[in-house]
Amino acid sequence: MRNPLFWPMFAMAALTFLVWLRMFQTRVGEMKRRRIHPQSVAQSAQMAQLVEDSRAADNFRNLFELPVLFYAAMLLSLLAGIESTAMLVLAWAFVALRALHSYIHCTYNRVMDRFKAYVLSGFVLWAIWGLLVWNWLG
Repeated sequence: MRNPLFWPMFAMAALTFLVWLRMFQTRVGEMKRRRIHPQSVAQSAQMAQLVEDSRAADNFRNLFELPVLFYAAMLLSLLAGIESTAMLVLAWAFVALRALHSYIHCTYNRVMDRFKAYVLSGFVLWAIWGLLVWNWLG
């Protein structure tokens, strides 16, 4: 039987791909609309000066910060044979909170709403690692 911990990892990867598509759509659309030549945004400093809507790009970068620790924890859990309902629930909670964070970031982008989702996902990630260490030691 396949381990259910793979599904939250697949969901995080899907979220990352969706945000990438959104970033592509908004960036190419804005560059076409404003007639920004691709070479004029070859460096991130140039991009920051010329492109007005960076929400999706900013969120895409965020998906390679805390989620990296999520993937590592899930892979360690799988390799160590640490399977529990608690780990699965925490994994899905992390994915849901990161999806909420991405939604807020890519749409209306209210900082305090986004911050709450970010902090909650961070606490869930701490719990995942705590459970992983607890099971590893036990």
